[in-house]
Amino acid sequence: MAVVAVTVLIYLGVRFAFHAPAQVKGPRISLDPRSLPYYVLCSLMRMTAAYLLSLLFSLVYGYVAAYHGWAERVLMPLLDVLQSVPILSFLPVVLLSLTAVLPERLAVEIASVVLIFTSQAWNLTFAWYQALTTLPKELEEASSVFRFNWWLRLKTLELPFAVPALVWNSMMSWAGGWFFLMAAEMFTVGHRDFRLPGLGSYLQEAASQGDIHAITWGLTALVVTIVLLDQFVWRPLVAWSERFTLEMVERDYPATSWFYDLLRSSAVIEGLTTLGKGWVERFDRWMLRRFSPTDKSTRPISLEWGWRAVLLVIGGALAYGAALAVALLIRVPLAQWSQIGVGLLATTLRVAVSLVVALAWTVPVGVAIGMNPRLSRWLQPLVQTVASIPATALFPVFVLALIALPGGLNLAAVLLMLMGTQWYLLFNVIAGASTIPQDLRYTADLLRLGRWERWRTLILPALFPYLVTGAITASGGAWNASIVAEYVEFGGRTLRATGLGEIIALATARGDYPLLLAGTLVMIVAVVLINRVLWQRLYCLAEERYRME
Repeated sequence: MAVVAVTVLIYLGVRFAFHAPAQVKGPRISLDPRSLPYYVLCSLMRMTAAYLLSLLFSLVYGYVAAYHGWAERVLMPLLDVLQSVPILSFLPVVLLSLTAVLPERLAVEIASVVLIFTSQAWNLTFAWYQALTTLPKELEEASSVFRFNWWLRLKTLELPFAVPALVWNSMMSWAGGWFFLMAAEMFTVGHRDFRLPGLGSYLQEAASQGDIHAITWGLTALVVTIVLLDQFVWRPLVAWSERFTLEMVERDYPATSWFYDLLRSSAVIEGLTTLGKGWVERFDRWMLRRFSPTDKSTRPISLEWGWRAVLLVIGGALAYGAALAVALLIRVPLAQWSQIGVGLLATTLRVAVSLVVALAWTVPVGVAIGMNPRLSRWLQPLVQTVASIPATALFPVFVLALIALPGGLNLAAVLLMLMGTQWYLLFNVIAGASTIPQDLRYTADLLRLGRWERWRTLILPALFPYLVTGAITASGGAWNASIVAEYVEFGGRTLRATGLGEIIALATARGDYPLLLAGTLVMIVAVVLINRVLWQRLYCLAEERYRME
């Protein structure tokens, strides 16, 4: 059902794309370093809009999926499909369909925010859903004893329990947003040139011209922006999030932030907090009057029979749309279908290799950072900075360095997929390691557990839910990255590695919409099958055996 719905959406976008303007000329992107402050501001505004949209989407979507069995059976498979959609192949359809019905500049801005949103939303949603489904039973029972309604449960139990995972995944979402920024702000489809002023388009233009000096200026501006965000946003949030870890004893070395300490001691912030507290209390009383204490079976978001009738109508419309999409797919020659099959096998192998390599180093490094706050103070900004540097800006350099080696382009493709995969795992491992209660660590010390026994009985079981969440989003990121990893244009040269991403990128460049639809759907179906067969079973195992009780 979910695959059919996405198929119909892509088909509708393709039909709209046929009516898009034949030629679109984008604005000139200046490589003058003096333009960088304006470009950075534009990019930050798009990133912020996409992040706020992602957070709102994640909280609503994950909440409904976690507490409604019927909705979970529909929404979680749909989420698998959505996070597996190769957005770099879907973006041309979004752009062209929007330009057919909206003013060009507005259409490109919306498409840019949508692309950044898709790089930020899925890991947040999975993290929120995982937190809701692994709530400690004793805390759930306590909320029932105190007769909390859904609002008080959300405010005092569910959101606080999920805060550490949401904070670290928010950092990952921003890093993912930076990764796709170049594609989001500068995209070409045939003779149509879609550009937006921003840091991503600056780096893309510099890479296209092979201007090393401009690339250096752009990356310097990006690093400075990331460091400032770390000092004024993420480090204070990490220090604040430690208030919500399940602890029986205080940590030896809690996370610190000079800006967070400054805010806490500020008279202005204290006055605003006192003023806001009264409004919050009044809102709480209103919510208590509006919603009586209920259990999880009677959540405020309920499904009525009318909704089921609407869903029946939607199902009929989807069936009709699917038939039209099949008619378009029939136009794909059999030879191209065989190429798609070979490409699918090649890309699957690259994704598996990149995921194994990522697991091999992110687990020990993430545990070291998450369980050692002193080490975290030094490595967190470094990791966030490296994760946020768009690999697509450096990828041509890697290609040129590796192309002379046997299998050099394949090695470069795996490297780029790894760069788009490993950070999802690393940030989730850090989040999981940082939430291991200090009293359990002391217990392991008292029992004199060896290194392997400590990993087997404490660290790996505590990390398991976070590893599953990170692996799901990491594999989706690797499939997405295959589109830019297997088809590279640099300095007037086009380099291609056999794979499904190469087929999708080539279809995009040629405007071959039937092939683009076929390749995209094959990638979606492959990722959904992997999620159903492997990751969903591991999710169930995490929920049943590895919740923190």
